[in-house]
Amino acid sequence: MGLEIALPPELELFQKKILETSQSYIRLLPQEEGPTLPWESKIGGLPYLPAGAPPPAAPDGSLLTLLAQINFEEAPALPAFPREGLLQLYIHDDDSYGLNFDDPFDQSRFRVLYFRDISYDEDALQSGLSLRNEYFYLPIDPRRSYPLRFELAMEVVQPQDFRFNQIMGADFFDQFGEQKWELANQFGRAVRSHHHKMGGYAHFTQEDPRNPEMPMELLFQLSSDQAIGCQWGDMGIANFFICKEALEHRDFTNVMYNWDCL
Repeated sequence: MGLEIALPPELELFQKKILETSQSYIRLLPQEEGPTLPWESKIGGLPYLPAGAPPPAAPDGSLLTLLAQINFEEAPALPAFPREGLLQLYIHDDDSYGLNFDDPFDQSRFRVLYFRDISYDEDALQSGLSLRNEYFYLPIDPRRSYPLRFELAMEVVQPQDFRFNQIMGADFFDQFGEQKWELANQFGRAVRSHHHKMGGYAHFTQEDPRNPEMPMELLFQLSSDQAIGCQWGDMGIANFFICKEALEHRDFTNVMYNWDCL
């Protein structure tokens, strides 16, 4: 799978080094809103829950809301990611969307669940699940369900990613003098990766919350998107990160949640 990027002439000298940072990712493509099966990959809607499994809840007992659900049997293969099972991401209906800004690993008001074995028998699943009539703060309307399709793609390191400074140098754009801000912006637009996705490089409207001492992988990203009625604050974006070793062991108990906006 080749990758071409349209760089400004001033940056063409660095194209080889930039292309060496290429990574594969799975792009998530929401389809037209409509009914979805319990085990289907989707944004919003009702979750897959085995009979007897308690719905995820906050400490005060209020239920969390399904943000997205990924059935890996429907998705293309990506290194370290599961080839089977079902991943769910839940958030809370509050003004921080369930994020504890002081501890982004605190899953008391968001939750990441993984079911290794999927039952396609509706009799083995919880029945009678329903959604509230009204939601106040969520970035999506969970009463609307958007089935997901998938596409394998490639991209290069993003300028906000902490690894950019490690690879290209913290003062990389300084060498261009008065042009540095314009070239930095042109580069950012050329390689921008604000898609809904799993894997690859994350996109931020502010800054990368990770650092070299905490090199976590992008597990899932959902952007503001008018087509699905998704809005994180003011045109923001949400990311979920996980250590590669934990991902390989299918351990989703220590996921870092982040969202930011303009």
